[in-house]
Amino acid sequence: MTSATLLTPARTSRPGGERPGATTRAAERAYIRVLVVLDTAVLAVAILVGYLARFGDEQPSGSEIPYVVVAPVLLLVWLVSLKAMRCYDDQVLGYGADEYRRVSAASLRLAGGIAIAGYIADVGVSRGFLAISFAVGTIGLEVARFAARKRLHRARDRGAGWSRKVLVVGDTAHVLELVHTLRREPYAGYQVVGACIPDALLAPVPQRLGDVPVVGSFRGIPEAATAIGADTVAVTASGELTATRLRRLGWQLEGTGVDLVVAPALTDVAGPRIHTRPVAGLPLIHVEAPEFRGARKLVKGFVDRSLSLIALLLLSPLLAVLALAIKLDSRGPVLFRQTRVGQGGEEFGVFKFRTMVVNADALLAELAARNETDGLMFKMRDDPRVTRTGRLLRRWSLDELPQLANVLLGQMSLVGPRPPLPSEVARYDGDVARRLLVKPGMTGLWQVSGRSDLSWEDGIRLDLYYVENWSLAADLTILWKTFGAVLGSRGAY
Repeated sequence: MTSATLLTPARTSRPGGERPGATTRAAERAYIRVLVVLDTAVLAVAILVGYLARFGDEQPSGSEIPYVVVAPVLLLVWLVSLKAMRCYDDQVLGYGADEYRRVSAASLRLAGGIAIAGYIADVGVSRGFLAISFAVGTIGLEVARFAARKRLHRARDRGAGWSRKVLVVGDTAHVLELVHTLRREPYAGYQVVGACIPDALLAPVPQRLGDVPVVGSFRGIPEAATAIGADTVAVTASGELTATRLRRLGWQLEGTGVDLVVAPALTDVAGPRIHTRPVAGLPLIHVEAPEFRGARKLVKGFVDRSLSLIALLLLSPLLAVLALAIKLDSRGPVLFRQTRVGQGGEEFGVFKFRTMVVNADALLAELAARNETDGLMFKMRDDPRVTRTGRLLRRWSLDELPQLANVLLGQMSLVGPRPPLPSEVARYDGDVARRLLVKPGMTGLWQVSGRSDLSWEDGIRLDLYYVENWSLAADLTILWKTFGAVLGSRGAY
């Protein structure tokens, strides 16, 4: 969900009773305590590694301040820096990339500040010790946050873990759409517990929107939130919720411990493209246009080709072994070259290890009725055309390694939308054709989100999201997640 926090009320208790969402707040505080302990342990190890790597068994010399004092002070200042950069703010924890960016920014700013202060004050603390400590600590913090988040996501998928209890407010159609969006990604931590709809839509009997109970109208939103224990009110589109009524709702929620968030109609736009600017008292959301050319694109192309060349050199022994296995398993060529459509609709030949019998295309018509996916693709779990070696290659996505050559040639990217067939592109409508604005990728959001287990609609949605919101940081994240998806064999068949 793309949402803008309109107000964040003070979280004080109501007189004479427990504030809404007390259980959620307790779980939130417990998760933050775990993060503090993890961060402290990581930083202690990083500082110890920095000391041992720089000095080993030798006794440090030339320092005016003993390292038995430097180490704990550095640890404490580092934790304070994380706190100052709001790395423990519940608004960024558990979902999105902002948490990782803040952790890196806090560490890098502290490193820069210490370097400048040390130069000015001429303090004799080893630069090698500091450099190693900050490098290990920054990476360690990111890995620890990632591990903690994954554990939280698994708990949320089971219906446990720290999640916000949400009361959705708006017209029926928009409420259902928002509920569907939130439930599509349960690991985001927004658990819908009720809905409020306009007075005109209320019935004299208890109502439900799908399986979400209707707990009131727009006249009693704070009371409804209190009754169901919601700690967040999410307001979506409605003609009756004017700016004045929405402002008054914010006033009514002050001091209740209930957060107010607004879900605009604009979806699938990443945070870096969104800027909220107050204009004439209105919180206008400015959306930057997607970037399809420029310096960042040149950097992306350079990184793609450099990494693909390195990967081809390092993986050449493995590629030779796989080629031999394919040749011994079934007759036919080792490589399979298929026409795909790339950036701007330009066709190219994508390289893959052959995983099917040589006459696979001729047999496709006979299997068309057994297609197990919707949309324009053909997918079948037990496809009889796949060879024995081919099943192994597909399970671990090894059949796609030759596409590194396509990346090196500039026809593909390491990360991007799935490269479509010309027959698929011929049936694209205007929206889906936007996938062709960027180079197709060896991996992408579609692969790290389930691959063949995804519906056609979800696959297209993820591809379009990437096209609109790509970034180098997102590419690195997707590459990292690809290893987990491959090792888990999710959606590989």
